[in-house]
Amino acid sequence: MASTDANHRPTPSADWRAAGYFYHTLNWFFRHTFGCRVRKISVDGGFGCPNRDGTLGTGGCVFCNVASFSPSRRATGASITQQIGRAIERLKRKGENDLFVAYFQPATNTYAGVDRLRATYEEALAHPAIVGLAVGTRPDCVPDEVLDLLAELSRRTWLTLEYGMQSIHDESLRWLNRGHRYAAMLDAVQRSRRRNLRVGVHAILGIPGESRRHVLATAREVARLAIHSVKLHNLYAVADTPLAEAVRAGSVRLLSLEEYAGCVVDFLEQVPPGCVVDRLSGDAPPEYLVAPSWCLDKPAVRAAVEAEFRRRGSWQGRHYQP
Repeated sequence: MASTDANHRPTPSADWRAAGYFYHTLNWFFRHTFGCRVRKISVDGGFGCPNRDGTLGTGGCVFCNVASFSPSRRATGASITQQIGRAIERLKRKGENDLFVAYFQPATNTYAGVDRLRATYEEALAHPAIVGLAVGTRPDCVPDEVLDLLAELSRRTWLTLEYGMQSIHDESLRWLNRGHRYAAMLDAVQRSRRRNLRVGVHAILGIPGESRRHVLATAREVARLAIHSVKLHNLYAVADTPLAEAVRAGSVRLLSLEEYAGCVVDFLEQVPPGCVVDRLSGDAPPEYLVAPSWCLDKPAVRAAVEAEFRRRGSWQGRHYQP
């Protein structure tokens, strides 16, 4: 089992390098935490978003079509238990593992009263194949009573709280129409840490107006905050979003695969070896995706990133400075 510090962060280890990896993969972390392969399965708790229901706004983020981000959101009408059962059945038919983390993925999964949240999370944990929870949310949607609930659950199961940070730059957050500033992220991390919660972040690479300098600054901030895990996303456009309209109009240019691979390596060179890389890129179902088409081929994305690491003679954390 991987060693961790008091805040559930894996201690920096070069073991994954000795095994031939260029970065600290989620698969590696799970295998060395649970002693076997563990997969995250998407679960839809039916929650909304304050950036879509009128609390903050009605249009949501420029890139957001909720149904495109999660198969669970597209499979409406199923209970948490049914969603988990169906997902496990699909994976087992492919000869996959027996243990799973329930990933509350679509929308804002702390955006409800504590009683409803507790019932939803507990239903997932009641499934015998579920060994933990991953809760995706916004940094401006974690009141203290919700963090207290998550802290309570984390004392009896593996749990990570994934914040949609996207960028540390307020001008980028405005462009994305996130509805909050970076200060909200700092506040959420601070209050989460006081409760000993494991914190993950999502970061988007390729935001218009961001240069390599901006990407490096975001990566260094992830390192400074000692974030447990990072999920990297290329900026991609899906149907029925403002971003898709801008891409079609030619006012926004999305990164090529080669450019994106360079950004990923730039980012990961700055973060510590103990930071888990939850995902290298994002994608959407072909029927939703507008561009870029290369993100549908995840093996090609992984190969491009590894080729860039190899070209540089580099690895995750090479330029990390504690």
